Amino acid sequence: MTQTSSPSRPGIAELTEIRVREPWRITEGWAARRRRDLAGVDGRLMIVAADHPARGALGVRADRWAMASRSNLLERLATALSRPGVDGVLGTPDILDDLLLMGVLEDKVAIGSMNRGGLQGAVFELDDRFTAYTPQEIAVRGLEGGKMLTRICLDDPGTVATLEASGRAITELAGHGVMAMVEPFLTVRREGRVHNLLDPGSTITSIHIAAGLGATSRHTWLKLPVVEELERVMDATTLPTLLLGGDPSGHPDETYAAWGRALDLPAVRGLVVGRALLFPPDGDVAAAVDIAAALVHGAGS
Repeated sequence: MTQTSSPSRPGIAELTEIRVREPWRITEGWAARRRRDLAGVDGRLMIVAADHPARGALGVRADRWAMASRSNLLERLATALSRPGVDGVLGTPDILDDLLLMGVLEDKVAIGSMNRGGLQGAVFELDDRFTAYTPQEIAVRGLEGGKMLTRICLDDPGTVATLEASGRAITELAGHGVMAMVEPFLTVRREGRVHNLLDPGSTITSIHIAAGLGATSRHTWLKLPVVEELERVMDATTLPTLLLGGDPSGHPDETYAAWGRALDLPAVRGLVVGRALLFPPDGDVAAAVDIAAALVHGAGS
């Protein structure tokens, strides 16, 4: 599907011109942005994710460069954010600043992705350093939350630094009264590649480790994969949980069915989905997003 710019919002050339000549507009834009409550009346969230590129993860299914075009990605995000029932977006500062200048973040939840240092395929991939948003910047700009990837590899001594940094970020975000979205995985390295363990036992263990991070849990949410025995898995926590979209290579109907079943569980409060919705097999971003939003908020959302 060809993505075209709306005449009412700046294109990529104008975004660059603003950054060159009027960078203060980003600061002023965040200060003036219309905000909303984190969770709406139904206590649920449908969030579109766009923080993969900052880890060098640009591929979707067989196309390893699917997310390489910033103009194309921004148009897909703008389409997604325009759909009823989409509550907001998760991204790194470059993405969120662009969307802000495009005027598509009004009355939306904006969640800043914080640690993007573990680049996909790098020898240091499990070193999930905090290289993007800080808790202070998230609070100052009025973002509604900060997200951290927290991979736990028992064979990697660097994991303890990730745990320490995540705990500190959770504490600082809570001090600002802002959501801390923690995405934990038990992880292993096999034949030089990093693999997240997606069995129920590993997911339950990761939940307990993540839930104990930080000096308080009052603003902690979890971001978890859809795995087998999810009812047993979700019995491991009282923390509100958003489910991640998962591998977009599966058949969409099967994916939607799995999301629908998972969303019936009490602690599950919505979805955080990126590539599966932004790059659906048929190219129809609006239709894919509408299905997901209806699953989260109900038909007619």
